[in-house]
Formats: sequence, C-alpha cells, structure tokens
Amino acid sequence: MDNITELLLKWYDKNRRELPWRIDVDKNPYHIWISEIMLQQTRAETAIEYYTRFIKELPDVKALADVSDERLLKLWEGLGYYSRARNLKKAAIQLVCNYDCMLPASYKDLLTLPGIGSYTAGAIASIAFNIRAPAIDGNVLRVMSRVSASDRDISKSPAVNYIHGLVCAVIPENRPGDFNQALMELGAVICLPNTEPRCGDCPIAGLCRAFIQGNPKKYPVRSVKKPRKIEEKSVFIIESDGKYLLHQRPMTGLLAGMWEFPNVPGILIEENLPETLFKYGVRVKRLVCQKSAKHIFTHIEWRMTGFFVKADSMFDCGTDYKWTSYHEIEQNISIPSAFSAFMEIIRGASE
Repeated sequence: MDNITELLLKWYDKNRRELPWRIDVDKNPYHIWISEIMLQQTRAETAIEYYTRFIKELPDVKALADVSDERLLKLWEGLGYYSRARNLKKAAIQLVCNYDCMLPASYKDLLTLPGIGSYTAGAIASIAFNIRAPAIDGNVLRVMSRVSASDRDISKSPAVNYIHGLVCAVIPENRPGDFNQALMELGAVICLPNTEPRCGDCPIAGLCRAFIQGNPKKYPVRSVKKPRKIEEKSVFIIESDGKYLLHQRPMTGLLAGMWEFPNVPGILIEENLPETLFKYGVRVKRLVCQKSAKHIFTHIEWRMTGFFVKADSMFDCGTDYKWTSYHEIEQNISIPSAFSAFMEIIRGASE
C-alpha cells in the first residue's frame, strides 16, 4: 500500500466533485462541520440544497446558537435524523460559551461537542485544521476492506479498529484532509456499495487485493441485519375552518418533540372511524379521502393509512395538540418526512 497516498491524491485532484463545502479557499471550519453532520445520513447530491439554505440563514456559530428550535427543525425538514440538528445547536451554544464562537483546532476537544464522534472529529480536524487524523465513515470502511481483502465484520469494533490502523499508516502529513476526502470520494463514486464497483476507473485497483482476487463484491463482510419491526398506524388529517390538528410527539424517543398528524396503532376500517375519533373529541362531518403510505426508519417500518376528515369544529385536545393553518405549517413547522404523503393531501386541499 506504499503508493496509495500518491495515487489517491492525484486522482482526487483531477476528479473530485465540486461541492459547495469544498469551495472555501480558507476551509471555514463552521461550513465543514455543518456539511459533515448533514452528510452522516444523506447523499451529497441531496445535501447541497439543504446546506446552501442552512448556511445562508445561519452563517456562523452565533446564529446557530441563537436560532429557535422550531426554525432550526424547519431548516432541517426532509433530512431526517433530527437529533443531528438538535445536537448542532447544543454544540453551538457550547462553542459560544467556551470557545469564543470558534470550533477548536483539536481532535480531542472536538470530540467533547454534542453530535461529534470520531469520524466527524477526524473530518473537521483534518479538512479544516490540517491535523493528521483519520475520518472513518462507511465509504472508507468499504474501500479499505476491499483494498486489504479483510474478512473482519465491519459492523463490529475490531474491524473498525483494523481499518483505522490501515488509514493511520498511509494518511500524509501535508494533506490529511484531502486524503480523507479522496478515500470517501472513491467510495461514493467508484467503489460502490450494493452494485458492481467501477474497478476499471479506480486509481488504486492495482493495489486492491479484492480486485486482484477477482471478488470485490465479497467485501466488506457484514453480519446479517435483523429484520425491521413493522408497525401499522391509522393517521388522521383533521381539518376544521381551514386549520389542521397537529400533535407534538414526546420529547424523547423516535422523532422526539416533532409535530405530527394525530395517529393511533393499527389500521381502522372506515366504519369505525367516527366512533374512534369521537373518543378524542372529534365529531366527524365527513371523510374526504383515504390514503396509504409507508416510511422506513433504520429499525422500524411504519405502514400507515391516512384518513382526511372534516370536523364540525375546532376542539381543545390539550397542551400537546394545536390547530394551525397550512400556510403556518409550510412556513414554520417541521413535519417529519414520514408524513409527507399526508402533507400532499392538505397541500392539494389548500391550492
């Protein structure tokens, strides 16, 4: 693997994608931090629009620390994994209090901030501050597992530690950030998952044991995932006088604190709808339409049937419910993408 550094950097210099967080000549640490958090669970092509909007409205650490939770979640709407956004604000508040609104130029100090683990700390430290620290994400695990033809299970820490050691051995002193990005870039566009890797375009194919052995898709080794838990739900899109009823989820757990359409476990039949909603104080004037949808989380799959209901009046359901207009939802309230199919219903009704 002696030549891997030179070959990767030469390829990266010629072929890297022009992404907005790579445009900064000064490699603004704030920009790199925001982009890396977004990219944890999101493809680069998808993240560009969100990143551009986020940086325009929250251009620095102070702005992020001061933003309201509701506005922050609205800016994040559609990216999912909303704990990432909440941790960004928590970290920004710490940076204001302890670091004069600046990200620390220290791998160890970066690790103390909410939402920053070893990968993100390595990425920020190497890209923003030229610190020789590895950044091991899923792309790097896949690339280096194939390069070394490692039969270690990458879902377990011994394999991650092994890959960490391989990267530490070859990461250069002078361009650690570019090297980390080159490895990740290679995994994103050449050494692909779940499809045929483009070995003919790979700058390090001659050093790749999996390619030489003729079986790159054998790697990386990963234990079989447990099947997702299936949850059925009946979702109620309840409208009265142009306003819609929303419910705030508990402040812990899945989609913590997010606003959603009221729902109950199980799938109701239409005949039972008036009786079921009456228990919640809703007098059904008429059922407008019904729509099925599903949403897949990491470990859970929601299978939902939505009922668009006209209610005869707005009623008080308690502090974790509120009535609001479609315009208010669109402008200020973040509805999880799990309910996007039902947002389409009220969007159509409001046009």
